[in-house]
Amino acid sequence: MAHMKKKIKTIKRQLSEEEIDRMVVAQADVDESWERPVHVRRKTSASLAIPGELAARAAFLARLHRERKVEEWLERIIRERIEIEEVAFVKAKQELGERNNGPKSTERT
Repeated sequence: MAHMKKKIKTIKRQLSEEEIDRMVVAQADVDESWERPVHVRRKTSASLAIPGELAARAAFLARLHRERKVEEWLERIIRERIEIEEVAFVKAKQELGERNNGPKSTERT
């Protein structure tokens, strides 16, 4: 029983975020403080299921665009659409930031 009490007494308190930050900064340049690097490989491809009717429409349009494989045409279309959406997102985010920060003065002195 005395052994149990000793274990309970040695439980450490949780460190605050600031304490953890200080420890990390202090050990940042000490190679022994770090684990071996983890290397992650991106999958070369992913599967995407789409309804049959949509696949047939895509195949038809891919042929109209003289694309050899419907998969290549779909990849190009998806890539283009994602780029459009990302640009629209950045623009909307900027407009929202401008609206929240008030109008900026464009007068020159």
